[in-house]
Amino acid sequence: MASSNIFFIIAIVTVFAIPSSLATEFVVGDEKGWSLDFDYQAWAAGKEFRVGDKLVFRYTPGVHNVVRVSGVEFQRCEAVNNTDPLTTGNDVITLLTPGRKWYICSLPRHCAARNMKLNITVLSEVGSLFAAPGPIPGSQTPSSSTRGSAWFSFYGWIAFMVSFVGVLLF
Repeated sequence: MASSNIFFIIAIVTVFAIPSSLATEFVVGDEKGWSLDFDYQAWAAGKEFRVGDKLVFRYTPGVHNVVRVSGVEFQRCEAVNNTDPLTTGNDVITLLTPGRKWYICSLPRHCAARNMKLNITVLSEVGSLFAAPGPIPGSQTPSSSTRGSAWFSFYGWIAFMVSFVGVLLF
């Protein structure tokens, strides 16, 4: 009896701990980093951002910054919301909520003239009980998701192990 209770507790902890371990860390711009004259919308296209994922903005400190802005501020390339810019050169932003997110470099002309802006849509966490937002009209939908197949593979493995260990215990 005690061994089945322990097994049950381990199974429950595993099921709830796994979605956070599937989080992805995205280095914005990959090897180019957060810099001038790069197409960040093309970089983001086809990527699936989820709650729990992290954006890493890498740049030379003092040369650029990162500011989270509203959609209107993004379109105007200006941060008027008195948001403190991130300035470390290795800024990590954890995506905590689903929905649209906008980021710019607020230094003069870096956003408007030199394209230092990123707009993404964050989906619900893998395994979340909440529905992910639908696609944005006119946006591309990724054709496949390796994260989704990893999720099914992992949970399939968990189901197999639960069944296998359950047979051994009883």
